[in-house]
Amino acid sequence: MLQRRNTLALDDYLTIGEAATLLGVTHWTLRNWDRAGKLKACRHPMNGYRLYVREALEELLAQLAARAERPPRVRRRKEPAG
Repeated sequence: MLQRRNTLALDDYLTIGEAATLLGVTHWTLRNWDRAGKLKACRHPMNGYRLYVREALEELLAQLAARAERPPRVRRRKEPAG
């Protein structure tokens, strides 16, 4: 599980553009994920801009990579009775 230090340095945060590039998505996708609660952003105390904790994004990438390595689940259709 992700363990955070009590204080994070500015280098530990990514802007929305940097986070989008790291994850390979658009900044609009990150905004939507934030609104949906899928990936929460911190807010800069001075300007209110979204900031993402680098460790959280790297953990998300690791989870997605692990999920991609698993074979896909195959759903079989039920044959109609009769």
